[in-house]
Amino acid sequence: MNSKHLLNHRLSWITVISIVILFFCASLRHFLFQSNALDLGWFDQAIYLISRGKPSIVSFSDDHILGDHAAFIFYPLAIFYAIYPTVYWLFLIQAIALSLPIIPIYKLSKKAGLNENLSLTMVLVYLLYPLIFNLNLFDFHSEVLALPAFFWAILMTKNNQLWQFILTILFILSCKAVLSLTIIGMGFWLLIFEKKRLYGSISLSLGVFWFIIATQVIIPHFSGDEVAAVGRYSFLGDSVSEIITNLILNPTIILSRIFTLVNFEYLILLFIPVIWGLSPKHLTPLIAAIPQLGLNLLTDYQPQKDLIHQYSLPILPFLLLSVITTLAANQGLIRRPKIIIIWSFIAFLALAKYTNFTSKYLSQLDTLSAMKEGVKLIPKDGKVLTSPQIAPHLTHRPVVKLAIKDAEPININNFDYILLNVRYPSWPNSEETVINLRNQLNSNTNFTLIYEKDDILLFKKKP
Repeated sequence: MNSKHLLNHRLSWITVISIVILFFCASLRHFLFQSNALDLGWFDQAIYLISRGKPSIVSFSDDHILGDHAAFIFYPLAIFYAIYPTVYWLFLIQAIALSLPIIPIYKLSKKAGLNENLSLTMVLVYLLYPLIFNLNLFDFHSEVLALPAFFWAILMTKNNQLWQFILTILFILSCKAVLSLTIIGMGFWLLIFEKKRLYGSISLSLGVFWFIIATQVIIPHFSGDEVAAVGRYSFLGDSVSEIITNLILNPTIILSRIFTLVNFEYLILLFIPVIWGLSPKHLTPLIAAIPQLGLNLLTDYQPQKDLIHQYSLPILPFLLLSVITTLAANQGLIRRPKIIIIWSFIAFLALAKYTNFTSKYLSQLDTLSAMKEGVKLIPKDGKVLTSPQIAPHLTHRPVVKLAIKDAEPININNFDYILLNVRYPSWPNSEETVINLRNQLNSNTNFTLIYEKDDILLFKKKP
């Protein structure tokens, strides 16, 4: 076996091992009833309904899936559910999407002039970046599918593969409307700093076009309202257009929001795993990440300031590209592969949430068996009210509602089955809601308790 085939064999095995580990971890979390209605149940129900030719109205809030993020990618994903409907498809697809960047990262490293060891090291740097492992455990999100596409798009610009680049950009835009901002940022970077005028112009034009269409036409049409995340930036305005206007006309308004201790901590989290490979002279790829980074810094919404949720994902490709560019210029604090891997491994140990499997994810183990038995007793055609941690196991039906405080007042007569975890209501502010529901059901002659074990209660409406 020659060296090229040996390398391909090695990369293939790394990719397969990564897929298996990520798929297993996400599946185990779901098996332990630690996945959530928001977001796994949300997307699982929408895709299931699409696969059955029904309107993709998520019953938790009665919203159309396209009114959420204009993510058309859910429609081709429904093909898998048409073959066999199971939420484990989403775990597998996400594990594949998080593992596929291995190949373009290696190719980008080699193209930049890094030797074999450093190129393979960059693959490990990516896999050990804490966001990858953490995000895999945080249910399912469509923008994860765009991650390998970003890396491939960058590689295609360097290889002058125009049509493949355009198709990749279109794929990214189909994953989530907000990614159009990163595509716009990438357009500026390609146009001004990479001198790729055609590629930059195409990226810029497609990004601007889709941002306008998605936020001003598609999302309002299907939701009847503004983009959902607008509320996180209410200090700038009540609509997308107002926010953009204020950013342009009153840029000083954002200074007090950016220079905060919380943002400083977030930037440390974001950069510390790769700080050894960053140089001020080679940070221009991060121009593409400015829109998403700006969104994360401006909001007070805490999930946008960590390495657990999906909001930092569009930043990662350009952060790693900056590292590759720095190493290719023989700069950076550390260049020895072994030391780089040790640093990355320490960052992973410090920031990855693998310890959840020995603590948080075992917190409801005493009710696990009862939850599984309760789920099995509910037929496919029943209208269900249930706790958020149980909902993702019941979303292959048109109507599933959540027993949470935010859903009050709850009319129990709208449901055929009500399955509650009284011991663990899932959301702390919903404990009183669940207790009240139990008391209502115990005194309601229209319902009968058909299953009770370990504080798991299943009520069925009488015929």
